[in-house]
Amino acid sequence: MKTPTSSTPFSPHSTARTTSPSPAPVLEVRGVTKTYPGPPSLTVLQATDLTIASGDQVAVVGPSGSGKSTLLSILGTLDNPSTGEVLVDGRPVAELSERKRSALRSQRIGFVFQQFHLLPTHTAVENVATGLLYSGVRHTLRRRRAAEALEAVGLSHRLTHRPTELSGGEQQRVAIARALVRNPGILIADEPTGALDTATGAAIVELLSGIAALGTAVVVVTHDEEVASHFARRIRIRDGVVTEPAAQAIRPNKPLRQGASCLA
Repeated sequence: MKTPTSSTPFSPHSTARTTSPSPAPVLEVRGVTKTYPGPPSLTVLQATDLTIASGDQVAVVGPSGSGKSTLLSILGTLDNPSTGEVLVDGRPVAELSERKRSALRSQRIGFVFQQFHLLPTHTAVENVATGLLYSGVRHTLRRRRAAEALEAVGLSHRLTHRPTELSGGEQQRVAIARALVRNPGILIADEPTGALDTATGAAIVELLSGIAALGTAVVVVTHDEEVASHFARRIRIRDGVVTEPAAQAIRPNKPLRQGASCLA
């Protein structure tokens, strides 16, 4: 089954956001570390400083065991650092109660994972609408916004299909639409091409780049250098040490090499 192209710009239930000359930071980490107590203690993330602004296209790349998952959890406010601070929209996350932190995640941060985590008995539009549960949005409006999000990712013809009736690429597009239906400021994608074939993986990378172009900060965590090469910023992590090399050329969005999107 052919995966729809990602040429349709993402603009769910709102007009495209304008890009200012100097985009404001939406996510910052300052002096963040992560150490698990022992004995012996184990430091999995060394002191890290990062600033991510609206519209940034960021790839966090490193091998298995490098600390990518730890950094992702901290960036997504799913875990607390041992030292340092995390700020979302300029506000320190540590000041928030767990209830307020959960509300912040639901409103400002969208997550996409390698596995799609779709409800098998729900249609595509119903799956996307779950992203608006507990948001105070009426049921009829939830469905309308979900349909708009699916149209934006190229799935207007699949609204009533269940996951078993969708290809892998289509299921990942449903997951992306679900993450974006609240119009978050930050999208964090953990190995989003890992379960897909190479051509479909390339289409997902192109879609994510298009989302960033409209103002959402996109952070893709990957082990794959070729996937990372399609993003303007490439942050490398190895043995818990985070570095950001000087600006590198961005590869045009084209099909990845055979096997590039397979999880090692």
